[in-house]
Amino acid sequence: MQTLILFAHTFWEDSKVNKALLESIKDSHNIKIHNLTTTYPNGAINVNSEIDLLKQANTIIFQFPLFWFSTPSFLKEWQDRVLTAILYGNDSKILNGKNFGITTTAGGAEGSYDGHHGATIKQILLPIYHSFEYLGVKSKEPFCIFSANAEHLPLQEYKEYVGY
Repeated sequence: MQTLILFAHTFWEDSKVNKALLESIKDSHNIKIHNLTTTYPNGAINVNSEIDLLKQANTIIFQFPLFWFSTPSFLKEWQDRVLTAILYGNDSKILNGKNFGITTTAGGAEGSYDGHHGATIKQILLPIYHSFEYLGVKSKEPFCIFSANAEHLPLQEYKEYVGY
């Protein structure tokens, strides 16, 4: 595995856009799709297992639909548990030198995230990037699909971003 996609979606059963994105890369041998929503239906995260997956990846990508200018709550729970365990664990340097990025989908138009509502898309995602950079990763620009529609997805650009 070169790329680990950590995915979460509050309304996974109803997803069209993110299901289509993940479906388009499911046969890749160098990408592991790790759907936290289906892996932990009871919400109990296995922190050691998550850390083992992170150790195996060269690139880590958070993928999620943007709701209320943030991640799904379960992805934030993952950050709280896993990143805290890394920071205060025996090897706080396990993420050093790895790459990190975010793929997100938004129902709103790109113009809704240009700052006129108070923040740009980069500003909204900054706390996530800062958390990973604090642990030594190298960040790449986010890939956001605005006005997300399952019928018109930029699949080639998405595949390039995730390293397909």
